[in-house]
Amino acid sequence: MAKLWFKFQRYFRRKPVRFFTFLALYLTAGSLVFLHSGFVGQPAVSENQANPAATGGLAEGAELPFLGDMHLGRGFRDTGEASSIARRYGPWFKGKDGNERAKLGDYGGAWSRALKGRVVREKEEERAKYIGCYLDDTQSRALRGVSFFDYKKMTIFRCQDNCAERGYLYAGLEFGAECYCGHKIQAANVSEAECDMECKGERGSVCGGANHLSVYRLQLAQESARRYGSAVFRGCFRRPDNLSLALPVTAAMLNMSVDKCVDFCTEKEYPLAALAGNACHCGFPTTRFPLHDREDEQLCAQKCSAEEFESCGTPSYFIVYQTQVQDNRCMDRRFLPGKSKQLIALASFPGAGNTWARHLIELATGFYTGSYYFDGSLYNKGFKGERDHWRSGRTICIKTHESGQKEIEAFDAAILLIRNPYKALMAEFNRKYGGHIGFAAHAHWKGKEWPEFVRNYAPWWATHTLDWLKFGKKVLVVHFEDLKQDLFVQLGRMVSLLGVAVREDRLLCVESQKDGNFKRSGLRKLEYDPYTADMQKTISAYIKMVDAALKGRNLTGVPDDYYPR
Repeated sequence: MAKLWFKFQRYFRRKPVRFFTFLALYLTAGSLVFLHSGFVGQPAVSENQANPAATGGLAEGAELPFLGDMHLGRGFRDTGEASSIARRYGPWFKGKDGNERAKLGDYGGAWSRALKGRVVREKEEERAKYIGCYLDDTQSRALRGVSFFDYKKMTIFRCQDNCAERGYLYAGLEFGAECYCGHKIQAANVSEAECDMECKGERGSVCGGANHLSVYRLQLAQESARRYGSAVFRGCFRRPDNLSLALPVTAAMLNMSVDKCVDFCTEKEYPLAALAGNACHCGFPTTRFPLHDREDEQLCAQKCSAEEFESCGTPSYFIVYQTQVQDNRCMDRRFLPGKSKQLIALASFPGAGNTWARHLIELATGFYTGSYYFDGSLYNKGFKGERDHWRSGRTICIKTHESGQKEIEAFDAAILLIRNPYKALMAEFNRKYGGHIGFAAHAHWKGKEWPEFVRNYAPWWATHTLDWLKFGKKVLVVHFEDLKQDLFVQLGRMVSLLGVAVREDRLLCVESQKDGNFKRSGLRKLEYDPYTADMQKTISAYIKMVDAALKGRNLTGVPDDYYPR
């Protein structure tokens, strides 16, 4: 044997090329054997694992949370789920030996992604059922709950999720980017061809059409999701003089509870539910029932007949809740029909509530607002005037943070919105590092960013107001704090300057949905005061400077809560 091995070595030593050729052939053969075993071999599994249906482990057509690990050249790792996959996705998942497995070979990764996508879509279908394309009139919406827009990232799932989270039964998508929620559909079903617009954030999916909704019925996990948990308590109010006109829908309820009255008014598509003992009244906030004069809650403290820990009001004093139904009397918006003869600025220091004020003005007037800049995120959220040039004349007013003489004198009039600098600086810092309704990270507050921001922006807060008072042609000063406290009166002043005649009922509609989608939740408030003593001393001096300038023009000075800090 040794002699034979010696001859073998001498043979290859004389011809090294032969040795390397033999070695290459050996490695190639080994690789082929290895790959072959990866394709046709599989781990042994028990009979129950190979047939999960027999043990109740996976029912016919059951959803698959995960399709197993797939590796190049290793096929499908059987976890007992392959049987169901084969039934769902067809016979191509079966091997020649009849065992149910995935022979994916080189396509393992791609098929894994495709199958995962399909599972996700099927889960979406489980939580909502598509019921058709419906006509939608801007004056009388098909779905009259809350709505939101996203002209960049709207998807079917996102719309469904938002509506389901608020307890609505239906979710509808329109224009590829608009989402509407509601408890019932108040429109006619039309041809599917009318819903032909692709979702902005989901290629290949349909999100309604022009004035047409793709409507889904949501499969809520439990009926209690529609309960009054998201209804807003408005207070105790005196019975209106003409009840049938103020609150047109009434129902007697012997076993009265807040649940029952809110659910009843929600089904009737009214935003207000008023409890009056054993009677439930539904309606809108109007001049006959404006909800401005709240009474002592003790006057309404009569226990509900069905719930001893709830108050159901009396025949003379009503307990009022705001339901999930959106008041659509102020939701229509459009561009001005003709070019405006004057340019009116909505001027403010950054962080002073300009976006919120635009939301209020658009609801109150029915016209889009414009901007001196272009903010794509605001356009995507529904501010369609954002994309227009600020001199186009198609918008009711123009947002601006500019404070130079030349920029200010370009406008014929202005609404100057002023906010407490301590609040404005923090709001703008949050916007800069967290977006319009986000928050700056803790590291930003504790790092060098915050002191540097205050050093640069605090002087601008003062000079912004001083410049507009000095160079502005016709300036209406509105304090952010006054707008929050008395929206009806302050918004009326703003609309008057804009030259638009607005009915009081429309302003009451705005008041009932004043927050919109542009309010930070407040859940991440700082647990400490970020302003140092030196910062406070500097900002207080700026506050006194602005206060003196306002009073020097016979205007109301800054609110008292601006200082002392």
